[in-house]
Amino acid sequence: MKQIIQNMKTGETILQDVPAPLVRPGHLLIQTTCSLVSLGTEKMLVEFGNASLIQKARQQPDKVKMVLDKIRSDGLMPTLEAVFNKLGQPLPLGYCNVGRVIAVGSGVTDFKLGDRVASNGQHAEIVCIPNNLCAKVPDNVSDEAAAFTVIGSIGLQGIRLLQPTFGETVVVVGLGLIGLISAQILRANGCRVVGFDFDQSKVDLASKLGVIAINPDDGTDQVKFVEELTAGIGADAILITASAKTNEIISQAARMSRKRGRIVLVGVIGLDISRAEFYEKELTFQVSCSYGPGRYDEQYEQRGNDYPIAFVRWTEKRNFESILNAISSGQLDVEQLITERTPLAEYRQIYDSIGRSGSIASILLYDGKADNRTAVPIDNRSFHGSKGVVAIIGAGNFTSATVLPALKPLNAKLKYIVSAGGVTASTLAKRAGFAFAATDYREALSDNDVDLVIITTRHNLHASMVVDALKAGKNVFVEKPLCLNKEELAEIEETYSKLRASMLEDSNSKFKIQNSKLPLQLPVLTVGFNRRFAPFAQKMKSLIGTGAVNIIATMNAGFIPANSWVHDLQIGGGRIIGEGCHYIDLCSYLCGSRVVAVCMNSLGTAPQENTDNVSIVLRYANGSNAVINYFANGSKAYSKERVELHSQERSLIMDNWRTLEGHGFKGFSHTKAKQDKGHAEQFRLLLERVTTGGEPLIPFDEIINTTKASFAAIISLKEGRWVEISEI
Repeated sequence: MKQIIQNMKTGETILQDVPAPLVRPGHLLIQTTCSLVSLGTEKMLVEFGNASLIQKARQQPDKVKMVLDKIRSDGLMPTLEAVFNKLGQPLPLGYCNVGRVIAVGSGVTDFKLGDRVASNGQHAEIVCIPNNLCAKVPDNVSDEAAAFTVIGSIGLQGIRLLQPTFGETVVVVGLGLIGLISAQILRANGCRVVGFDFDQSKVDLASKLGVIAINPDDGTDQVKFVEELTAGIGADAILITASAKTNEIISQAARMSRKRGRIVLVGVIGLDISRAEFYEKELTFQVSCSYGPGRYDEQYEQRGNDYPIAFVRWTEKRNFESILNAISSGQLDVEQLITERTPLAEYRQIYDSIGRSGSIASILLYDGKADNRTAVPIDNRSFHGSKGVVAIIGAGNFTSATVLPALKPLNAKLKYIVSAGGVTASTLAKRAGFAFAATDYREALSDNDVDLVIITTRHNLHASMVVDALKAGKNVFVEKPLCLNKEELAEIEETYSKLRASMLEDSNSKFKIQNSKLPLQLPVLTVGFNRRFAPFAQKMKSLIGTGAVNIIATMNAGFIPANSWVHDLQIGGGRIIGEGCHYIDLCSYLCGSRVVAVCMNSLGTAPQENTDNVSIVLRYANGSNAVINYFANGSKAYSKERVELHSQERSLIMDNWRTLEGHGFKGFSHTKAKQDKGHAEQFRLLLERVTTGGEPLIPFDEIINTTKASFAAIISLKEGRWVEISEI
């Protein structure tokens, strides 16, 4: 299928071939009939993409500070690589979509096949959208009119915050698409509406819609006009839908408001607010967030958990429905806002001149002939008979910034890259040289050519994908963690055990697993515990020799907002299971032993199951002792990782994988190098094992021990005691 994306590095707007998405639980699969180009929002994105690096930096000073902090901690080159990788990620455009339901995910009960729906889907021939971001289109509303649903809801949410009452005078600053829709809604609320815009064609259209519309270019003083219109009282409320960098708009809004007036910002303007202007009138100012309550709430949008109507009357879905009802009843006229109708294939007619004077709403039309394949060819080269053919499931930042750069110098045979939406997979496939981009990972598992599957998805998908890949006879690399709970771990252990039994029973080297081309050996299962493969980790291991050791390992992990998926125990598993396992494995590697007991304590007086400020104490079978301090409250300017290792009156101190100091060693005192966390060596050895055979990179029982230790840490925190690994 085809989809419009924005390249944030070059600024180019592209109509790209991508694999069609699969329907997911709680979602609808929709074949698009038309979509609306949001000229304001999309113009900003296009202009940002076209800006130089310096201009991009000036627009995002907070991001510049983050970059400077990373340079101080990680060095210049790793930081530049991360920045350019981020800019190279594609941005799908569009959020005003109308189409027909072609598949209904499990758990969805209020939609059926063939329903016409409006959603916040992108400019794509097929979209997969959560149930709570879709609304049925009334029979008497055309697809083109319904395309205004989402953008209309943006204006509606601003108005709900404004709380207009019948008879009030409300000023709308900016008569673009949202402004014109908002003005109509305000009039339907019984308000007298004044609108300001510098585009005369928009002013003329607003006048036809019953708005007192003014173009300040004609010499009208906006503040004095409102004062005269209201007999010196001032406007009851101001809705700002304009987009401008100047602070003059907020100042004018304050000066034209009545005492205790309300100002709501929907657009993007300068916000250097004069305290005096707001203080003297006791003005209320609020910024409106998108479509309404529920926006950016994972529980509401992705999991379909609605807010009780008695407590949250207007959610984003209910706002969608309100806009559609207003169009259906004739209270909202959107047809006359359409400036142009353009076939999807001719999208450049819109984007090459986006935001031009007089343009209000551009409709993209779809021909209904979408290619619904879940795997699309990028390069049709043959892999027949090759070993080490790779499929990557997951096309996020870790894949693009870490996995692919590590595989590139190894000339890995890349056949599939898979992502849920298809856009990132398609983009990375072209950039890195994959043969196929896909949205269904089963395409790769059923391909006889593929013998190594790399899994880099969100954590809750790891276990099931590992099991599926092992059953398909594939070698597996899964980024940490292996799984999130004991039940998933048990299933992985059972699958691996059955494979081992099957192999041992076949005395004639007929290891029969579906689609397998492996010799007589178990598939390699590796978890992304890359730190043990770092040059400094291996140096420490060789220097310290055998015997019990004491380790103090610190991860200055950094703060992650509480609403991130990483903290969600069902999706990310929390930061200890999801990331802290890295250092449990590193300590086990350096100790040369297995964890036998774990005790964990958290910051604060009320320990919680989900925390990222903890100290973990590990007791090892060989008498070694390790303390892992995993903190999220440290300075970003401080080193992210530090390991101290003490044994036999000798000490090693590793700082951020850039320096290593030795004390008490003959012939070694200090070394430094470019930061290397072991990813490159890990993948080199992995491809070597897959193509030539050999022992697993990390013994299976060590992987299980580390995983159980992470589970034991959580139990220890909850129950306030040491937890034996044998209990897990």
